[in-house]
Amino acid sequence: MSDPGEPSPTTTIIVMGVSGCGKSTVMRALADELGWATAEADDFHSAANVAKMRSGHPLTDDDRWPWLEALASWIGERERAGENALVTCSALRRPYRDLLRRGHASVWFAHLVIEPAAIADRLEHRRGHYMPAALLASQIETLEPLDPDEPGAAIPAHRPPLEIVADILARLAQNP
Repeated sequence: MSDPGEPSPTTTIIVMGVSGCGKSTVMRALADELGWATAEADDFHSAANVAKMRSGHPLTDDDRWPWLEALASWIGERERAGENALVTCSALRRPYRDLLRRGHASVWFAHLVIEPAAIADRLEHRRGHYMPAALLASQIETLEPLDPDEPGAAIPAHRPPLEIVADILARLAQNP
């Protein structure tokens, strides 16, 4: 893993949290504000992973490792190109976040936090996404909040996207 004190010439904000917490919406608002490169982690899943989730089965760690490796590779490509980036990724557990950070000093996590009932309501009304609301409980059970030594912050996500963006940018400025 990169030395935490090692400065990075780029920044990669990973907007993280359980499905339905608003990751994609917040990333789009950040992209509008910053003009940075973006990646939706959902686009990095294998067809087998998507089929598994669509059928209501949670992913295992063995399912997730190649997906996370592909996403980490994309982050590394942005760093080598000298580009700032925005990424959505559930990043539910510390080992997943450690993999995403390994060798990538630019990574900073914005953990979107919102009440499970509000997320469940969002998922029930969401259209066109393969992640069924039935998997929310398994994601909440798997979620490990950021540890104090991880770069990032817990961001209340029950507010309008522009307020969330302002909060993310203020917290990042305080703790790059």
